[in-house]
Amino acid sequence: MKEKILLIEDNDQNRYLATFLLEQRGYGVEQAVDGPSGISLAERMRPGLILLDIQLPLMDGYAVARQLRLNPVLDQTPIIAVTSYAMVGDREKALAAGCDGYIEKPINPETFVAEIERFLPADTA
Repeated sequence: MKEKILLIEDNDQNRYLATFLLEQRGYGVEQAVDGPSGISLAERMRPGLILLDIQLPLMDGYAVARQLRLNPVLDQTPIIAVTSYAMVGDREKALAAGCDGYIEKPINPETFVAEIERFLPADTA
């Protein structure tokens, strides 16, 4: 069975594209539009993977990742930063905050799902 994926993203178009690509490959996707609602939803749904925008309203993605890592139920859940932040040091900052991976926007529809599947157990990807 495919993992459930939580997408924390405030941009409608980005949410639509990522959700479309993932659902086409059989993944269930839940969405949150800001950091606090993403944390709350993650705690309730216990996703197999979290896709996290960094530039979010109310709470940036770095703070969201740090908060998720404090929860023992979610501390091993893969978190992938999906962000337009692509300057020197941005990848390292996302990883230091608790993210396991980093994908630059705009995402490549041809490779996006394969990129995140690297972070899922082989039997669920």
